[in-house]
Amino acid sequence: MRSSHTDGLPVSLDHLRRMTDDTGLIEHAIGRIPRRQEGYSTDDNARALWLAYEWLRHARERGLEADAADLARLIDIYFAFMAWVQKPDGWFHNNVSYDRRFELEVPSDDCQGRSVYALAVGMCEERDPARLTAYAQVLRRGLEAAFALSHTRGVAHVVATAAKLLRHAQRTELAEDVAPDFWAFVRQRLPGVLERGARDLVLRFEAHAQGDWPWFEDRMTYDNAVMPWALIEAYALTGEARWREVAEASLDGLLARMRAPEGWLRPIGNRGFAAPGFTAMWDQQPLEIAQLAVACEAAWRTTGDTAYRRLVAECQRWFYGENDKRVPMADPADGSCCDGLTPQGPNLNRGAESTWSYLITEAHVERAFANDLDAARACGACVGALRKALAPARAQRAFGGFHR
Repeated sequence: MRSSHTDGLPVSLDHLRRMTDDTGLIEHAIGRIPRRQEGYSTDDNARALWLAYEWLRHARERGLEADAADLARLIDIYFAFMAWVQKPDGWFHNNVSYDRRFELEVPSDDCQGRSVYALAVGMCEERDPARLTAYAQVLRRGLEAAFALSHTRGVAHVVATAAKLLRHAQRTELAEDVAPDFWAFVRQRLPGVLERGARDLVLRFEAHAQGDWPWFEDRMTYDNAVMPWALIEAYALTGEARWREVAEASLDGLLARMRAPEGWLRPIGNRGFAAPGFTAMWDQQPLEIAQLAVACEAAWRTTGDTAYRRLVAECQRWFYGENDKRVPMADPADGSCCDGLTPQGPNLNRGAESTWSYLITEAHVERAFANDLDAARACGACVGALRKALAPARAQRAFGGFHR
């Protein structure tokens, strides 16, 4: 493994590598050390697959061959995990013990939705024909099962997946000789799937929204920004105005609940979450910031509204200490992130979900600002030369400069 000091990427992937063995990404950590007795989750390996492809694109665009090769190795591990845990009916088993035994569970809509989205990212980014053929087989089975999802976040992930695949299928440079049956399936089946899913999300919004509660459910719980994000992606593909209206109204409503009176971002706490008239302050999960960054980057890219671009930078600053405890949550030296922010301060365990949350946020900051340093300075985003100047100082203040 290469040291973070030799990475050409603007972030370190040392902790991601540390948490990954030859089976997959380990779910939890004791501090920075993998907690093997907790095993693996497909949720985390799907997210890691998505993350690795985001940074692989970055590496390819900049000619970072060593980083691209390292990411390709990780990608094969995460995809192999997902192909392994997929059942004959297309469903993905979520929880696996360290000795590779499938644990008893109820099938998860959320896991299925995250899995098909991650595989769709791979299907759109991968270049090797043999790997694409494998992705097409696993993804098609997963999609066939996902068409029956009913929980809100599962539906949202399917909408985002359909939008991504249909957008890719429109590209003139798409190699039709690789997985032609899969792309025929995308063109035939997914327009209807996207239409039904987006309309379903809008109907849920209209059934629950009232007054200062513009939302899809009677509570805001976890991974909240995935619903506005899905509708933004659907609008970007189709131009359906109502989908944009609901996406922006729900995103505004979510932001109203995620904003501290002092002005900084405040993830909805998991000790009660949020409902009309109530918003829990603790504990705050990095996942909420990450999904907000993903949604806001998509909203800025789609609508051109620079307010969303500024929000992407705010999400990054939450990880660097612009939060309720004024403490950094992420360590740029190894790319790890604390599992949550509590009344007593950061939870110093650095598991898979929180680390993904930090690294995917950084990926979307790069997408929003890497080619516009003036905008980065104006919005307070840390990219490129700005990152080299600021991130080490932030890490030293946060962690005392003690890095191995």
